[in-house]
Amino acid sequence: MNQPQAGAMDKKNSFVLRHLSDLQPDLWWLDSDPLEPDSRSSLIGDVGADLCVVGAGYTGLWTALLAKERDPRRTVVVVEQYETGAGASGRNGGFCSASLTHGFGNGIRRFADEMATIEEMGRQNLNEIEETILRYGIECDYERTGELRVAIEPWQLRDMLEEARLRNEMGDHVEVLSRSEVQARIHSPIYEGAIFDPDGTALVDPARLVWGLERACLSLGVSIYENSKAQRLEDVEGGVRVHTPYGAVTAPRVALATNVFPSLVRKARKYVVPVFDYQLVTEPLTAEQRESIGWAGREGVADAGNQFHYYRLTQDGSILWGGYDAIYNFRGKVQRDYEFNAETYATLAGHFLKTFPQLAGIKFTHGWGGAIDTCTRFSPFWGTAQRGRVAYVMGFTGLGVGATRFGAQTMLDLLDGVDSPRTRLAMVRSKPLPFPPEPLRWVFIRITQWSIRHADENQGQRNFWLKLLDRLGLGFDS
Repeated sequence: MNQPQAGAMDKKNSFVLRHLSDLQPDLWWLDSDPLEPDSRSSLIGDVGADLCVVGAGYTGLWTALLAKERDPRRTVVVVEQYETGAGASGRNGGFCSASLTHGFGNGIRRFADEMATIEEMGRQNLNEIEETILRYGIECDYERTGELRVAIEPWQLRDMLEEARLRNEMGDHVEVLSRSEVQARIHSPIYEGAIFDPDGTALVDPARLVWGLERACLSLGVSIYENSKAQRLEDVEGGVRVHTPYGAVTAPRVALATNVFPSLVRKARKYVVPVFDYQLVTEPLTAEQRESIGWAGREGVADAGNQFHYYRLTQDGSILWGGYDAIYNFRGKVQRDYEFNAETYATLAGHFLKTFPQLAGIKFTHGWGGAIDTCTRFSPFWGTAQRGRVAYVMGFTGLGVGATRFGAQTMLDLLDGVDSPRTRLAMVRSKPLPFPPEPLRWVFIRITQWSIRHADENQGQRNFWLKLLDRLGLGFDS
C-alpha cells in the first residue's frame, strides 16, 4: 500500500508555499548595506569610567549618548557581547512609535490616572528622536508617515470611536476611518475601518538607526567594546566592577541595557520572558502591483487583533510583513537556531495573501526572527541594585525603536539621583507581576496564547482565563 509522502499538503497550502520558494534566511536590513560600520575591538585589560553601559542596542546607545549630552566631561564605556545592534535593535520592523505602553488601550488599563502625561511624554520623546537624527545626520531613511491601525473584523471597530475621543482629549490628533475611507488609502478587501494617527509613528531602517547612534556616541568620545560579554558585577570601593572575558570596567554607575538577555541583576530576571517574533520581506513591487494596492501615504500599518500583524513599505518598494506569532521556548531559551521558523513563515505568507490577494505570485526574498523581552504589563519597567549604583530597564515588548530612548533617559535619572517628571510616574516606580517559575511559566504562557487566539476567532469574546488576567492586571489590550 502506498503511504502519503511526508509533507504532503492540499492545493491551498501548496499555493501559499510557492511564494516562499526563493526565501533566504537573512536579515533584510543587513543585505550588503554600505553603511554597516567596521567591527569594534574587544575589551582587553581593566579600564575605568564614570558610567559603564552593558549592551550596545538602542537602550545602551541612547543611554551613552544622553549621558554625554548631559555632561560632556563624563567618561562612558559600552560593552557588548556580540556586535552593535546584534539583538532586537537591528532586526525589528522599524516602527518608531510615540507610544510608551504598547498601545493606548494597554496603557489606560494600567495607568489611567497618568495616561495623559505618559502620552505627552511619548510625543515629546518621538520629537526628540527626530531632532537627534537630524542633529547628528543619521542616515536611517526616517519617515514620519503616521500609522493605520486597521480593523479586519467588525468587532475590532467597537472601541475605536471611544479610543479616538480619549486620545484626542489627551493631545493626540487621531481620526476614525470608515471602511471606504481606509480602503481608499490601501486597497485591501478585508479592511473594515481604522484609526489613523498621522504623526505618532515614524518609519526607520532599524539597523541604520543603531549604526547612526553608534557613530554619534563615538563622535562624543564614548568607548565601545564589542565581543565583550559582561559576565558578572562586583562591588568594589567607590563603585562596581563589570567583568568581561578579557578585562573589566570599574565605574561608580552602571546601566544595564541587556533587555532580552539574562540580567546581571538576578532578581530582575523573573519579570521578563523572551518571545520570538518573525518577519518576511517581498521582492520589490512592480509599478502595476503598487498601483493595485495604493498606499500612497506609505503609512505604517498594524491590525487590531490581539495577535496582530504589522507591515510597511521599504525604501525600495518592498513590503515588510511581520508579527502574529509570538513564540516562547521552554525555559526562555534564546538561540540563533530559533531565528528561522518555516511554519510561522507559511502562516505569515497565507495571511499576507488574504490581505493583498491582488499580489498573488509575488515572492518573499528574506525571512528572519528575533527575541523580544516581554513582561506581564507589556510596557517597560525600571529598577536599581547595588545601593543605587546599578540601574536597569527592560520589558519593552516590541516598543524598542522609540521607547528605549525614554527608558534610557529615565534610567539615567535614577542613576544620577534626579527627581524628574519621569521618575515620579507610577509606571516607573512600580514593577509588573513576575512570571511563575518553570514549568508553570510554560503552561501559563501557552494557556494565555490559546485564549488570545480563541478571542480573535470569536468576535473578541474573552474567556474565563483572559477575564481573570484582566482582573489581576495581566491582560493585554491592543
